[in-house]
Amino acid sequence: MKKGQIYEGVVDQVRFPNRGMATACCFVADNRDDLQGRMAERAKEIKLRNEAERTESAIRVSAGESQEADYTGQVLVKNTIPGQRVRFAIRKKRGGKAEGQLLDILEKSPLEQEAANCPHFGICGGCNYQTLPYEEQLKIKSAQVLELMREVIPDAADIFEGIKASPHQFGYRNKMEFTFGDEEKGGPLTLGMHKRGGMYDIVSVSQCRIVDEDYRKILSATETYFREKRIPFYHRIRHEGYLRHLLVRKAVKTGEILIDLVTTTQDCFLRISGNRDTVEYKNHLSESKESFCQSRAENDLLEGWKQLLLALHLDGEIAGILHTKNDSPADAVKNEGTDVLYGQGYFYEEILGLRFRITPFSFFQTNSLGAEVLYETARSFIRESLEADEESLEGKTVFDLYSGTGTIAQMLASVSGRVVGVEIVEEAVEAARENAEKNGLINCEFIAGDVLKVLDEVGEKPDFIVLDPPRDGIHPKALEKIIGYGVEKMIYISCKPTSLQRDLAVLQERGYRAERISCVDMFPGTVHVETVVQLSKGEINSKKVRVEFSLEDMDMSGFQKGATYGQIKDYVKEHSGLSVSSLYIAQIKQKYGIIERENYNKPKSENARQPQCPPEKEAAITEALRWFKMIG
Repeated sequence: MKKGQIYEGVVDQVRFPNRGMATACCFVADNRDDLQGRMAERAKEIKLRNEAERTESAIRVSAGESQEADYTGQVLVKNTIPGQRVRFAIRKKRGGKAEGQLLDILEKSPLEQEAANCPHFGICGGCNYQTLPYEEQLKIKSAQVLELMREVIPDAADIFEGIKASPHQFGYRNKMEFTFGDEEKGGPLTLGMHKRGGMYDIVSVSQCRIVDEDYRKILSATETYFREKRIPFYHRIRHEGYLRHLLVRKAVKTGEILIDLVTTTQDCFLRISGNRDTVEYKNHLSESKESFCQSRAENDLLEGWKQLLLALHLDGEIAGILHTKNDSPADAVKNEGTDVLYGQGYFYEEILGLRFRITPFSFFQTNSLGAEVLYETARSFIRESLEADEESLEGKTVFDLYSGTGTIAQMLASVSGRVVGVEIVEEAVEAARENAEKNGLINCEFIAGDVLKVLDEVGEKPDFIVLDPPRDGIHPKALEKIIGYGVEKMIYISCKPTSLQRDLAVLQERGYRAERISCVDMFPGTVHVETVVQLSKGEINSKKVRVEFSLEDMDMSGFQKGATYGQIKDYVKEHSGLSVSSLYIAQIKQKYGIIERENYNKPKSENARQPQCPPEKEAAITEALRWFKMIG
């Protein structure tokens, strides 16, 4: 098996989140040009494995034999569904393992529907499971999590309570970040989502199914308005242009809508020419004497957009229309100054009887009704666990670590003596304090800072701990401090089961045992899932638990300072669409004086040529380092 060669196979298993392993692959062609000729020589048709095997929790692609070549190793194939017959090209092969790039889906899976739930499926990079009935999505996610838990918890099957569905399969999101760009180079202005597999192409998603009709109306009106005005989008390579993102948030319970247009400050691209309603594209920076006209042009442009939105017939009510400035080179929605064009700069949502004020950039679960299921699951775990031991939280101290806007903390405040929330995002902490005050909760304290450092400063000891960390889980040193408190019970809420698996292995080695596990589907149509685990203090298990991790999932070397390499890679991928290597990250960290371990960034020989980080990737990595406060 060589890089570039093409194989075919049948997908029969799925591993979180969308990773595949191919075995006994049938060789088809040496490259794409040779594909058509080789297809005629294929010896046997590929056969599906039985239904029971297809419901397992790892993807394996199997194929019939070929007279040309056989390969019995493993090939990773992403973005596939159990039962699909697929064609893929080998992207890389290293250490006895290979990774394939999906080229075509030759036959649908028996699990799939005749038509996708969303017309943008397959082109838009947002959802993977829109061709599956919802029941099948839940089965796949449940099986994935259970398999991961079995690897570290011997009795996982006995304590696993399955998965709870989202109350709504469609139109469930309360926040969307759309990007301005073009669908093809030089094409008309497009507002939507990144194209699957593309770094720069943007796909219009005017019929997106995970949001409601109000989002679609706002999206279409905004795209049409700025396209007719011929306003340029921000080019990430040239760092020129005006339009960047459209952020829309809508509360399910109150119906309030917040709309935020994110642009650069490059209003040199706006110039009044002849008719004041016509705004033209200008290729070069204007002279300073034109700044007054530019300012008027921008004001007129935004005023026209605001009036267009206010004239829309929406089910909800617009609470605020905002304009945020962002000159950061990274493809991220970043606040460098926000003006309120209409109404107010926030809106309200309600969760489990509590009212929350939400600003454009504060964290809040993106599925409001799903969040109620998630938090009620956690709350019932806590209540039933304490009742079983004839205990309560009355008069006791609860630590809500990685507390966000304080939803869980405030949910527990009414039955606790005191709740302390710790969150690294200052804006979220400010929102948590204000929300607690508005909800009449006086026994909540919220601290802004890294959990790893804050725990050294908090004098009191908790009686109960709730953990709700970001995707990459808990910093190993922070986890040791948490374990050191020796609390009898904990609740761990995770949005990434592979990170949860790693942390549970450590917790069990240090004397905790998992008592209950439940999944909650907060993201229908996608591969993501939330997991809630109830833990209690038990005897230290002397048996070693062996856990295998992919370096793609986590690079432990990054825990040395600030953020993991995995976190930096995820940030860059999410906000710029770029994939960066650990080598590139190490180069940029060294550039800013962040010392790596010796020889980490050196070639294997003196004459070896080492690739250097391209400018656009350097800018994206630098932005990530700033975001994680590793550099100024």
